[in-house]
Amino acid sequence: MLENRSLSIGDLARRTGLSVSAIRFYEERGLVEPYRTSGGQRRFLRSDIRRLSFVLIAQQMGLSIGEIEQQLKKLPHGRTPTQADWTKISRAMQKMLDIRIMKLSKMRDRLDGCIGCGCLSLKKCKLYNPDDRAASLGAGPQLLIDD
Repeated sequence: MLENRSLSIGDLARRTGLSVSAIRFYEERGLVEPYRTSGGQRRFLRSDIRRLSFVLIAQQMGLSIGEIEQQLKKLPHGRTPTQADWTKISRAMQKMLDIRIMKLSKMRDRLDGCIGCGCLSLKKCKLYNPDDRAASLGAGPQLLIDD
């Protein structure tokens, strides 16, 4: 009965637009978990279409594979996720995206002061760091970035 509702890796590739090798990569990362038939064939649940579609959307939003893995770990194993399951993930992602949007907006607003200022004066440049004074603040352009 499960066999009738399952998909081969080729079928899953056609349904998601992903290559077979990409699906195997996501399988290695634990984002989808196929089972094997008695003949050793890899089979996927239809709900894996949603899981992989989520991966594609999350990547387009700029989430890393690690962040995507963390979200997908919240989904139940052994049953198709419900709308409530997906809603929990959606809310968590909204918070992540709000933080990202805030950081990107701050970076955008500071670009002219950093790259486009044309000051030709190191005295007011945010990247200027005489005697490496900002080293104690951490790695990277610490005078420009503040979390």
